[in-house]
Order: sequence, then structure tokens, then C-alpha cells
Amino acid sequence: MLCDAKSSSELMLAIDCVQKLDVEHHFEEEIVAALESLYRESYADQLHRRVNTLHEAALLFRLLRQTRYPVFTDHKRGEFMPSLTGGSHGIVSLLEASYLNTGEAILYEANRFATHHLNSSMPHFAPHFAKFIRQTLAHPYHVSLQSYRARRFLVSFGGGEQGRRKIVEEFARRDFKEVQLLRLQELEQVTSWWETLGLARELKFARDQPSKWYTWSMTVLSNPKFSSYRVALTKVIAFVYLIDDIFDVYGSLDELELFAKAMNKWELSANIDPLPFCMKITYTALFETTNEIAQMIYKEHGWNPMDSLKNAWIELCNAFLVEAKWFEQSQVPTSHDYFKNGIVSCGVPVVLIHIYFLLGQAITHENVSCLETYPNLISCPATILRLWDDLGSAKDEEQDGKDGSFLECFMKENPHCSFEVAKEEVMRLITKAWEELNKESFSSSTKFSRDFVECCLNMARMVRVMYSYNEEHKLPMFEDYVNLLLIENF
Repeated sequence: MLCDAKSSSELMLAIDCVQKLDVEHHFEEEIVAALESLYRESYADQLHRRVNTLHEAALLFRLLRQTRYPVFTDHKRGEFMPSLTGGSHGIVSLLEASYLNTGEAILYEANRFATHHLNSSMPHFAPHFAKFIRQTLAHPYHVSLQSYRARRFLVSFGGGEQGRRKIVEEFARRDFKEVQLLRLQELEQVTSWWETLGLARELKFARDQPSKWYTWSMTVLSNPKFSSYRVALTKVIAFVYLIDDIFDVYGSLDELELFAKAMNKWELSANIDPLPFCMKITYTALFETTNEIAQMIYKEHGWNPMDSLKNAWIELCNAFLVEAKWFEQSQVPTSHDYFKNGIVSCGVPVVLIHIYFLLGQAITHENVSCLETYPNLISCPATILRLWDDLGSAKDEEQDGKDGSFLECFMKENPHCSFEVAKEEVMRLITKAWEELNKESFSSSTKFSRDFVECCLNMARMVRVMYSYNEEHKLPMFEDYVNLLLIENF
């Protein structure tokens, strides 16, 4: 399909098919070559003369922009070309393209137009197509987890194709089964490590959720070739949750200050004797695990990341301590102060910094320095997570913790605003963070590798799955995600 395409249209559709069925990792070189060909034709203006439908135009825009090719919307006209037609499939492609917005007004209009058109046309669609449209509206390609969408598609809509598309769907099914088996093996490794570590027996107050921690790693480092990195990253995520629980539901302020002081020293000889036993064993286990990961990175990539990893953990604990002091003093910080601290305390920076070194790609002193200032690739996913978590207003596992909320801070500063207005402000900030993340992700001048950029995007995509609480304080989307990718056979 990729090599034998007889037209640009066939080639675009083949790439789209392979990507949306989540088997792109098998055909990376072919897709790179195909997109280069499409871009060269587009740049020479040969392709535009052959793009006659809205579907093809929107698909070309999305394929090129998500691969960092410099493609632009028509700012002068600010409207859709009347000559582009293509019915509902074209509108779906327009909707998908609109989510690659870097702040362009015409893409806002495209999103509004496409969403309204598809919703208003729903009664006229055949049941099968209407179901597909509802799935697309709920889970747009760019802001959704592709493994989830592909699995959902194969369950709900697959099986009706013929010819090459049918072969590709069957290939995707077999590939999914192999990847699912790999995930279960990795989860078994993680569970064994967690049980051997023994912290769950000593930290009765803390969350004991190795499967949930692994789900983050499975999602963010989605390429099957990163198996050992997923296992290592799950250990990092486990400690983010554990230390959060120590600060949020266990320690007194005096104990937490001593724990943070020991963390800032970052040495086994640090004075941890005054600490409660649970803090001592957590500190020691974190120290040893981080050293193991640093040694793994040095062995594979020839770079010792210890200083960067250590600093990331220290900053996380210091951010947790700031929040603990706010709670102890019954202080509601300014929304600016809460937000600035919350970007660190959400745990995203420490996770993405570990991922950067685990990947071992584009590691330079300049990039490491940039990384430690939390560029948009890190701060935007952190912003999205912090705000979605606050928007949910539900405690994980119904813990009675000491978390603050951006909504609380915002409403104190703006007493005239209703809760609904505050929620609208949060959604506006989330949309803005996605725009900034897109801008950095699609920039051809970014210093970071495609794999790392994809991890940052996947971190942002996972947020809605992990923090979309319903009225019963449950996570139906997350439960469906885990069920589809780890449990169900088909």
C-alpha cells in the first residue's frame, strides 16, 4: 500500500490507515520516505492541483504538520475553499486536522464548523457510520491515545473491509495480540519488582497500584521496542505516587521538612534517623532505584544522568513541601503561585526527564540545560495534567488528602465568578496548553527527538483517560482503556 500507491491520494490514505491501526512502528522508514515525497510534491505545488476534496486537503495538512513539515493555513482568506468537497468523510478529516492547532483562528473555525455539522447530521447517518462519528467526536485522533482508538476501531468497526485494507486490519489484530502479550510480560516484571521491594507491606496508607503505574508507562512509551524502558519508568512513577502520599496523607509538617531536607542532601549518609520508618525505607529505595536507572542509562548511552535525575526528585519533594505548608497554614495561594508550583508537583517533569535519558536520543549539554528549565514539551503536559486533575475534583481512591485546587485559588481571586465560569477558565487554559505543546511538537527547529516529542504528546493524551471522573468518582474511560489493551482478547 505504501510502496505501490498509484496516486498521491492512495499514498495519503495508506499512511493514514497504517497510523490509525497503530502499526506504524513496523513501517517507519517507508512512511518517512512517503511523507518526504508528498511534501516535495506539495512544495512544488504539483500536489495542490491534484487535491480536489476536503478530505484529501485536510488529511494532507494533518500528515505533514504532525511530521514537522512546515505547512500553513491560509490566513488571508480565513475561509474554506468552495471547490473542496467530499461530504461527511471530508468533514471528519477537517475535524481531525483542526486539533493540530498552534493558535490559528481558521482552525478554531474548522473545529467549530466540523463539530456542529457532524452533530447536527447525526440523525441522517446510517447507524454504523453514526457510531464511528460519535467515537471520532469523543476521541479525536491527535489528542487521543492511538492504541486505544485502534483497538476500539477493530472491535467496533473492523471486519467490513475488503482487499488490501482487510489484510492490514488482520495484520493489526495479530500485531495487537503480540504487543498485548509483551505488555502482560512487562506488567509481570513490574509486579514482581514491587512485591520484592516490600514497600506495600510497610506503607499501608499509600496506594498499591502497580498495574495503574504501568499503564502510564505503557501509554507514554508506546513503541514496543522500548520494553526495558517501560519497566524502568514504572518504577519512577511508583515513587512519584508513594512520595505524593507521604506528603499528602501521612507526614506531619515537621516530618515532611526533615524528609525534604534529606532529599536535598541526596546521599545515603544523610541524617534520616529522626524520620518515621516508612520515610526511611522510601528514601533508601528511591536512592537505590534511581542509581540503578542511572547506571542502565550510562551503560546503554554513555551519559551519566545522575545529577539531572537527582535534581528532578529534589524539586518534586520541595514542591510537595510548599503545598504541605500552604495546607498547614490554611493558606490559599495566588493562582499564579499555585500553578507554578503545581507544574512541578504533578510529577510530569520528573517522569519526562527520566524518559529523555532512557531514550538516549539527542543528549547534549545544551539540551539537558534546556530540559531542566521545563520547556513547553514538559510544562505543557504538566499544565494539562494539573488542570484536568483539579477539574475532576475527585480524590484518587477517595483519599482524604491535602491537595489544593486551581479552581479554589481562581475563585478566591475572582469572587464574582461562578464555579462554572472558573471551569471555563480551566478549559481555556488546557486548550492554550495544547496549542503551545503543538507548536513545539510540530516545529522543525526543535532540539529534541521525534520519540521524545511523541512521549510528551502521549503524556498529555493520557491525562483525560486518567482523570475523567464520573459522578460516582470512578474512571470509566480508564477502566475501558485497561480492559481493551490488557485484558480482553479478540
